[in-house]
Amino acid sequence: MTSSLKGVKIQNLGANKLEIYFDKSNLILFQSYETIVAARLENLDYVRTSTKWSRTTTRHINKWLEGVEAIEKPQSFFDKFSKLLKK
Repeated sequence: MTSSLKGVKIQNLGANKLEIYFDKSNLILFQSYETIVAARLENLDYVRTSTKWSRTTTRHINKWLEGVEAIEKPQSFFDKFSKLLKK
């Protein structure tokens, strides 16, 4: 399922997993349950949260990254994206 909102495309990847795309941007956010926990940044680097969430969320992140090297960032880095999306 895909939906669009103000230049944002949201793709449902299954139970409790979403990808969030932005028009004219390389940025992709990955959300597990209600929390953004990983991303592909504008410069095409991948990042993941350093917070240890549940086993299910960890599995979601690992599957989304599928072996891609990802730099760990504090959850506060990802929370900034959540705040931007709520504006």
